[in-house]
Amino acid sequence: MPTNEITTDVVIIGAGPIGLFAVFELGLLDLKCHLVDILDRAGGQCTELYPEKPIYDIPGFPVISGQELTDNLMKQIAPFKPTFHYNRMIVSVQKRDEGGFKVTDDEGQVFNCKIVVVAAGGGSFQPKRPPVPGIEEYEDSSVFYAVRRMEEFADHDIVIVGGGDSALDWVHSLQPIARSMTLVHRRPEFRGAPASVNRMRELVEAGKMKLIVGQVSGLTGEDGMLSSMSIKSGDEVIEIPVTRMLPFFGLTMKLGPVADWGLELNDNLISVDTEKFESSVPGVFAIGDINHYPGKLKLILSGFHEAALMAQAAKKIVAPDERIVFQYTTSSTKLQKKLGVK
Repeated sequence: MPTNEITTDVVIIGAGPIGLFAVFELGLLDLKCHLVDILDRAGGQCTELYPEKPIYDIPGFPVISGQELTDNLMKQIAPFKPTFHYNRMIVSVQKRDEGGFKVTDDEGQVFNCKIVVVAAGGGSFQPKRPPVPGIEEYEDSSVFYAVRRMEEFADHDIVIVGGGDSALDWVHSLQPIARSMTLVHRRPEFRGAPASVNRMRELVEAGKMKLIVGQVSGLTGEDGMLSSMSIKSGDEVIEIPVTRMLPFFGLTMKLGPVADWGLELNDNLISVDTEKFESSVPGVFAIGDINHYPGKLKLILSGFHEAALMAQAAKKIVAPDERIVFQYTTSSTKLQKKLGVK
């Protein structure tokens, strides 16, 4: 449980492409950022839902994948050294008497900041619960939808269910510390990166883990703690030991705690102006698919534009007495120095 409060200029909720580009625009204005995301990596929808899917409407790139776009944005913001907090959800945003906001995540971490930027896409991603009878009674005790602390999985019989990048990545990360590792997927083909699939198959061939093609049909345990699992594979049912289960069945988007923050909403989207993309609460901005305004287009390039205007307005709040001189990165030696290209 975090005990130290973090003080920063800006807390960005969401580390998708729009949240990442916001770091760049805010960084040019010397504003420091912490980003909080419910996923275990940056990229949002782009990397979680379609990492290899081609995107055709990013200016300057005739075609680019979601993962490539994310990788490029991470390189672009590297000079500003943002801090990421993954596998976290912001649960409350409160005004402070002395100005600014107290932002708290679901792990109890408190952020003191001047600006809050909501860049959470269509809302927070929530893991999909697999259709396994009785799974609810094991959740948060032996069934987990994210890995917060790897050490809590050490010396356990781990079963990971799924065939995407998250499932494969955690197979590779947890296998060395697990008592046993089993990957269950409904079919022999995988959606994850080919290199990750090949590494997993090498572990299977070396006898360091098991791969079972089938579907989880039942769970056994007491007091929320799993002891075994039934897997229907073809015409047979296989029983295997399990003390930790990690299902990766994809994600669904929900507005989540944002709905309780006192912001003006329009059909579950945050209403903003088109000058600053500020919400009904001064100092809280919303950019990307999470916001609403007349003529809104849910495009990545629109979110980039919103981030640029938001940053200018945020700077005026953080440093009201500082004169802001608009500069171009192509000609400003000061900005180029910040980017490490001068």
